[in-house]
Amino acid sequence: VRLVESGGGSVQSGESLTLTCKVVGNTHRDYCMGWFRQKKARGAVARIDSDGRKRYADSLEGRFTIYEEKSKNVDTMSLQMNSLNIEDTRMYFCGLVEVWPYGGAWCATLGYGQSTTWGQGTQVPVSS
Repeated sequence: VRLVESGGGSVQSGESLTLTCKVVGNTHRDYCMGWFRQKKARGAVARIDSDGRKRYADSLEGRFTIYEEKSKNVDTMSLQMNSLNIEDTRMYFCGLVEVWPYGGAWCATLGYGQSTTWGQGTQVPVSS
């Protein structure tokens, strides 16, 4: 499986931005995904588990919204970021863990486990 990110770019404080992660090559379509501010991190900015449950970092819930779209051949996960501020300036990484054949509990490894697949990252610079 391969992840392709898009949507990063320079914005001003208070503006919104949407990041998108396209899943290429997944065969079982049974996985959990998330957005991170660094690789090999336990804490996601936002994540969607294999059962559809969405979780957010406490400090970001309310400003950020994660959602996914699954069509016949393409899966994408997006992160809508509102009211951006300078502290949100980061490189954002998309991460994915395939849970088949282990089950949903394998989502616990998302971000820091060796089974996490990472995208190349997309930069979000926020200026005042």
